[in-house]
Amino acid sequence: MAAPMPTSPNQPTLFDAESPVEDNASETPDDGATPQQTALTMLPVPIAPAPPPPPRGRRPWWAGLLGKVLEPWIELRIEPLPEGLADDPRPICYVLEDYGLSNALILDRACHEAGLPSGLRPLAGDPLKRGRAYVALSRRNAGSTLVKAADMAVDMAVDIATGKPPKMARPARRHSEALARLLEAHRADPSMDVQLVPVSIFVGRAPDRNNGWFSVLFSENWTLVGRFRRLLAILLNGRDTLVQFSAPVAVRGVVAEDLPPERTVRKLSRVLRTHFNRLREAVIGPDLSTRRLLIDKVLSADPVKQTLVDTARRENSKVEDAWKKAHAYAYEIAADYSPPVVRSASFLLTTVWNRIYRGVLVHHLDALKQIAPGYEVVYVPCHRSHMDYLLLSYLLYTKNIVPPHIAAGINLNLPMIGTVLRKGGAFFLRRSFRGNALYSAVFSEYVAQLVAGGFSIEYFIEGGRSRTGRLLQPKGGMLAMTIRAYLRQPTRPVLFQPVYIGYEKLMEGNSYLDELSGKAKAKESVWQLLMGIPKVLRQNYGQVVVNFGEPIKLGDILAEQAPDWDGTPVGEDEKPQWLAGAIDTLADRVQININRAADVNPINLLALAVLSTPKHAMGEADLLAQIALSKTLLAEVPYSDRITVTPHTPEQIVAHGEDIGVLARTAHPLGDVLHVDGDTAVLLSYFRNNVLHLFVATAWIACCFQHNRRMSRDVLLRIGRSLYPFMQTELFLPWDEDGFADQIQQTIAVFIREGLLQQVSEDDGGILARNAGQSDEVFRLRALGHPLQQAFERYYIAISVLAKNGPGALGAAELESLCHLAAQRLSLLYAPAAPEFFDKTLFRSFIQKLREMKLVWADQNSKLVFDQRLDNWAKDATTILGRELRHTIEKVSPEAVKPETVTAAE
Repeated sequence: MAAPMPTSPNQPTLFDAESPVEDNASETPDDGATPQQTALTMLPVPIAPAPPPPPRGRRPWWAGLLGKVLEPWIELRIEPLPEGLADDPRPICYVLEDYGLSNALILDRACHEAGLPSGLRPLAGDPLKRGRAYVALSRRNAGSTLVKAADMAVDMAVDIATGKPPKMARPARRHSEALARLLEAHRADPSMDVQLVPVSIFVGRAPDRNNGWFSVLFSENWTLVGRFRRLLAILLNGRDTLVQFSAPVAVRGVVAEDLPPERTVRKLSRVLRTHFNRLREAVIGPDLSTRRLLIDKVLSADPVKQTLVDTARRENSKVEDAWKKAHAYAYEIAADYSPPVVRSASFLLTTVWNRIYRGVLVHHLDALKQIAPGYEVVYVPCHRSHMDYLLLSYLLYTKNIVPPHIAAGINLNLPMIGTVLRKGGAFFLRRSFRGNALYSAVFSEYVAQLVAGGFSIEYFIEGGRSRTGRLLQPKGGMLAMTIRAYLRQPTRPVLFQPVYIGYEKLMEGNSYLDELSGKAKAKESVWQLLMGIPKVLRQNYGQVVVNFGEPIKLGDILAEQAPDWDGTPVGEDEKPQWLAGAIDTLADRVQININRAADVNPINLLALAVLSTPKHAMGEADLLAQIALSKTLLAEVPYSDRITVTPHTPEQIVAHGEDIGVLARTAHPLGDVLHVDGDTAVLLSYFRNNVLHLFVATAWIACCFQHNRRMSRDVLLRIGRSLYPFMQTELFLPWDEDGFADQIQQTIAVFIREGLLQQVSEDDGGILARNAGQSDEVFRLRALGHPLQQAFERYYIAISVLAKNGPGALGAAELESLCHLAAQRLSLLYAPAAPEFFDKTLFRSFIQKLREMKLVWADQNSKLVFDQRLDNWAKDATTILGRELRHTIEKVSPEAVKPETVTAAE
């Protein structure tokens, strides 16, 4: 689980059927009910309004005295109360995870601050027989019992290893006697109606205050500590104490099940203990005592053991040798999560973020907190920078959500750095698994164990950082592993959480610039990192925004793609026909939902405006007007309810661009000119591409009027529908063709209001016209269309190369290479183009879409053939591209080199 328990009445509560109880391994259910049945039968029953409760007993005298002593060392942060708890007249009995004087005093203070009855004042009649109104699940001697149990386990292991019979049996488990007495009191008195309220207390969890590095050692974890360690934890971390009151459960409803008394208390204790474990997982993370335990599970799994045998047979070696190799792979892969290291890193990162960023904003996280409980959460952010790993984990941690296990490239497993990342939750994977079945089996099983264990995971389905600012085409490897892990053990539902991360300036900007100019990617090294730190700390990288998109439930995808699947586990060797379709659908939906959560920052708006001119320069008045127009379009034609837009005015946006060094000003008597230089323009294209998808309908309409003064609305919509599938594939757009047509209609209405277009006739659906000459409106229209112009040029290049070579002449790979060369040549001979203009992957996706739409298809020789429909489709390009540009593209479009026919001499 990846978020605190919900508190709204419409959210799943502790005893909802949608939140199945998971039995602890150490507590085998002996009450005849499965964990799922337990959750279903523990639903609270409707209770009639109760009269005011009888007065409680007095609070003990020592509570006030010790509370005053503890007060300077404790500062509480109380999560919002469950709906209606404070107004419910029924008496409250609190449930704590374990006994302890400090817990009792913290509970008393939290109740006072929350306006609830004190847990140290007994209920009327004192049914607990303990002079208080709270119970705890663990006994006072739990610590010593655990030690004894551990010693017994060691003795038994030694006896078994030496062939002796075990000397001691497992001690019998006891449950809370106070809880049993409360249940018995309800049986004896039908008028009694107490509600149990679980209360979770975490000392030293909240990382928003720096209490010193030593305090990290005594922060909250899974270890059951003694009194001295608890005292140190309070002294060092007490000012970072988190208290959460969970949704209540009516004891009367539990008793109404009419189960035997012993069975009822066992059942209720198990449900409460599971609740506390889930909430502790959400706040401080799963219990990862050592990665060795997880690695042992991986190596003992049936798929890995079978692969070991196959590897040994294939390599003509012993199984033991294959096991050693698998063991090394597992240790190379596995994370070694350490809460103290994570907390220590939070201190350091707080200082770093405050120095290099002007703020980190988070939007829509509360929606995730409401839906996440009970789900295995998989975070799937866009990948723009190495900072993505650190930012997301840091933000989740500061918001009381356990940081996820992060899939990181093996290139980041550097000396020292790799160890820190591993202890922060990173697990490492190689760039390719090809040809190594054993590594693939070990890695897949490791991911499966994470999913089955309820650990939240984070990975980047783009496979690498985007160098152009666009979302890359997704790679389905990690998604496939996650889905197969769920299908193998479909017990805990999986939730995919898309995340958009928006920057105003990239730390890797210069290296991206080198790579886009043709240089090889620099290899990461510790020396490179250390040398770069001083430079980074001197820079102003603006503001960062992290937006959480609409979550995607794996169950919904499977219901759509595999309606006949009934939840039966799918074996590792089984490959259902619908699996590939489910993976592709999920991958596309993740990218679409990332785009639907985009943030439009000042640099995005500056890039859209300034890069639309040939010399990347604008007069100040024109620039301000263009930014204002872009903000108007975003507001009046909303893309999604999760899109966020900078609240700054155009003047503030320009000033901000100058402040962080992306915009230069040249003073002139007729008005200042704002511009960017060559390298900065290439980097700004990155930020323009971040939000290009938000302006597709705008740019499409504007492109149609670049070379046409008039056009009917019907023609504009018809051609837009025909081109939309290609734009949708390239930019991960969310609408179908009808939805895109609706966006166009809404945008036309804004254009008419802003004076960019006029409705001159109602014939043929309405004739639209732009102004003649070079008016301000024409200038703005041209600037709006520029971002999408090169995409249409790229499409026409592919069609032109196909037509020039004829049907049956080129294979898909040959066409892709020739298109790449033609685009490069066009950029060299004429106007410089954005880096993505000649990107092979974009040509590849366009060719694939042509094949999906049956506009081209492969013959028996794997060559692409086409018919008149492609020519008809190409004619629509005349509407968008000018005659001179079309002629230029046709001229540079190459023909494939045909092999010469050699005739042997007689």
